[in-house]
Amino acid sequence: MVCKKKVFLTPGNHRLFLPVLVLFLFHYAIFFSGCGNDLQTVNDIVHEYTAPVMSAKTIEVTFSDSGKIQAKLFSPLINRYEGEDPRMEFPQGFKVFIYDSAMRVETTITGAWGKRMENIKMMEARGNVVVRNEIKNQQLNTEHLFWDEKKARIYSDVKSKITTSDKVFYVEGLESNESFTNYTFTHLTGEMTVRKDSI
Repeated sequence: MVCKKKVFLTPGNHRLFLPVLVLFLFHYAIFFSGCGNDLQTVNDIVHEYTAPVMSAKTIEVTFSDSGKIQAKLFSPLINRYEGEDPRMEFPQGFKVFIYDSAMRVETTITGAWGKRMENIKMMEARGNVVVRNEIKNQQLNTEHLFWDEKKARIYSDVKSKITTSDKVFYVEGLESNESFTNYTFTHLTGEMTVRKDSI
């Protein structure tokens, strides 16, 4: 927002020149004072939504419930934002380790970019997203994924590839438990059997 105003006055011999000049200067001061406040408000709003309140490198975030560790997230860079939609963003990628009841790493989730929405406990991942069940050796490859921490579910609305010990599926519209052992999809776009001696 830019405030500009051009006014030309000629003194001459007009008897109203001085009152008009005073009125103009008063109006000018009020006008630009108002613009300053509006610009400051805009700057504050833009700053709130574009500048993180915290940045940290090489971080670890622990997710726990009743003192029990459920997952850990590692990232080379975290940016934390506040406001009505507090969130953490991972612009350089991330890796999540999800633990089972015996504290074994059951599932890993990696992505090139991530965002965790703190109010709704939901995480979004984009770019070369890989979900692996480390115990059953099953893997999901996709480009867009949501992880609902409260429901312990993962969702993908784009084309995905599922690799098991003997098959490869190409699907769309996937939903799964977070351990990636029980999943459903809306469309199967391709399937192939993998020979064990070719792995």
